[in-house]
Amino acid sequence: MKYDHVKELQKKLRVKPDGIIGKKTFEALCEYYSFPDPIVGVHFLAQCDHETAGFKKFEENLNYSAKGLRTVFKKYFPEPIIAQAFARKPKQIANRVYANRMGNGDENSGDGWRFRGRGAIQLTGRSNYEAFVEDFEMPFLLDDLDRFSTDLAFDAAAWFFWKNNIFDLCINTDKKTVKEITKKINGGYNGLDHRIRLTSKYGKLL
Repeated sequence: MKYDHVKELQKKLRVKPDGIIGKKTFEALCEYYSFPDPIVGVHFLAQCDHETAGFKKFEENLNYSAKGLRTVFKKYFPEPIIAQAFARKPKQIANRVYANRMGNGDENSGDGWRFRGRGAIQLTGRSNYEAFVEDFEMPFLLDDLDRFSTDLAFDAAAWFFWKNNIFDLCINTDKKTVKEITKKINGGYNGLDHRIRLTSKYGKLL
């Protein structure tokens, strides 16, 4: 049976698991994660919604074609022949593009694939995973990383908001604020217009 992230989150929040994020789910979410202001909940849901393509994808998709690799990761695939050799090989792609950064080892370490993006805000890199398990004193999770794609998906996202001081940026729901939060999460402004629309959508829950 496919894991329904929204319904499972609602069960955790002790609200009706109908898969619909309404007022009760929103209020329970803000209380459960101790958001300092409901506006944080608006930005949290909007960003998670976008990052997961509507709460459907909770693990990074690295199944790129050669053309896709040259478009998204050209730095790591400077020549077409190299991109072709890695095309449609997610594990090898991850190990190459995430090597020697974010706390990962080199390409042969396998860290890139092991610590690929998971969760509602794509927790990525050994450093982030290790920081999470250290903060919650749950070292055993490093042997069960797939949980970040299921029952810990939203927990990891809430932790990411806290760890990166995103709470402090959530002062209102205007476009400038969404842009600042998007930069903090994405490193750029990918999907900014969509994130702005989602923020407006969830802002109606206030």
